[in-house]
Amino acid sequence: MKFLRPFYVLFFACFLIISTQSCNDEPVELATIVDTDNDGIEDSLDNCPTISNPNQEDDDNNGIGNACDDDDDDDDGVLDANDNCPLEANPDQEDDDNDGIGNLCDEDYVDPNTPFAICENGFADIYPCNDYDLMANIPLNVFGASAGNDCWGWTDETTGKEYALMATSHNTAFVDITKPNDPIYLGNLPTATTASPWRDVKVYKDHAFIVSDCSFSDPTCNDDHGMQIFDLTRLRNVTNPPETFTSDTYFTEFGKAHNIVINDESGYAYIVGADRGSTFLGGPIFINIQDPKNPISEGGFKEGGYSHDAQVVTYNGPDSDYTGREILIGSNENEVVIADVTNKSNPVIISTISYNNVWYAHQGSFTEDMKYFIVGDELDEVRVGGNTRTIIFDFTDLDNPAYHFNYIGSTAAIDHNGYVKNNMYYFANYRAGVRMLDISQIANSTFTEVGFFDTYPTDNNTEFNGAWNVYPYFSSGNIIISDIERGLFIVRKSDL
Repeated sequence: MKFLRPFYVLFFACFLIISTQSCNDEPVELATIVDTDNDGIEDSLDNCPTISNPNQEDDDNNGIGNACDDDDDDDDGVLDANDNCPLEANPDQEDDDNDGIGNLCDEDYVDPNTPFAICENGFADIYPCNDYDLMANIPLNVFGASAGNDCWGWTDETTGKEYALMATSHNTAFVDITKPNDPIYLGNLPTATTASPWRDVKVYKDHAFIVSDCSFSDPTCNDDHGMQIFDLTRLRNVTNPPETFTSDTYFTEFGKAHNIVINDESGYAYIVGADRGSTFLGGPIFINIQDPKNPISEGGFKEGGYSHDAQVVTYNGPDSDYTGREILIGSNENEVVIADVTNKSNPVIISTISYNNVWYAHQGSFTEDMKYFIVGDELDEVRVGGNTRTIIFDFTDLDNPAYHFNYIGSTAAIDHNGYVKNNMYYFANYRAGVRMLDISQIANSTFTEVGFFDTYPTDNNTEFNGAWNVYPYFSSGNIIISDIERGLFIVRKSDL
């Protein structure tokens, strides 16, 4: 019966075919997909089937893609498909910054009809300046505070808006500076304990992390502030500013702290300048903030001594021995400490370095290539005299750091916090305001001052007044300055 096998095979194959096709070998008719504009979206689903628009933009939500929309929703005589501001009438299509967005729709456009102070003939309003304009100044009484201290910035990646976070004696204030010459004070988060001359704030994953310090010589000092955590996305929904906010999380596993440092790449916060009598003697405390509202304490590092400030990076500099390691550079009063803190249960000092006439190694910043480290000594101008001194180290070999040179500033003012952005160093210089230094020739031991904005117009004397901090990292070019006596300043480079 072997001759029957082909028949059974054919019968079984026909039985398995699930279609309208019979076993007579006629072809199956398949549904045809039509995509007229070849943009990957079939015509039946495409909001603009004749013109390629793979992203299906539909700004006025009328079901017709922008590329095909012949409507003129703002009735300005310009069809939506060609309108650089389709929902607000702008018949002249003004776009002064040439970014493709009409002035009326452009949130970072600075309207010249809104007052701001151009830096002309060495002054912006009453403030000495060089190549930086004053966009706005919000005084401390608006925030309900008596003194300003730290500041930081946040950019909402969802909306593109920019915000200033202004730390004060009594609270942390939040200001929408998207239109820098027309800022909006949205509200504040009050201190967790008592008023303080030292409050510090940093940002990670759309959350603000806030610590506070006070002096034991102050009889009202309360050293139990801990860390406040505030979800900054709440600022999107402020309808009746200014509001008084509450923390989303209040972390109390440490008390007072002078500063907080965050490594964005690792998701760790480092509490520095805590109580010298605490477990880690004022050395860095390690807090895992990868889940921002649920921080976890993971030990600390007392071997390097009290750390007034620090920078922590995931290292990708010239010393290949430490590539990918988490490196902490501590400004520790009488020296700078380099440590490997990758293993939180076993942090290790790599090396230390000091310098001539060290009085108070206060704060420092890596260059972007991580070859050099720039340090400010807060007390040398007071104790030794002379103009502002900034110390630069060569950190090409982390095991053997070397002194590189001193930069001597143009005034006798005290230096405070400084930060590197590209080939610029921006540093708060107390009574001399904020100075902008071109550091592109750092290898040749040369810094060049290319601009400044002086928030303390009275003088440049060696005193603890004026500019406390500067934040230069907004992509718009907005720069914020926190001033001890005069509050929040927003400045921009002239002709930006």
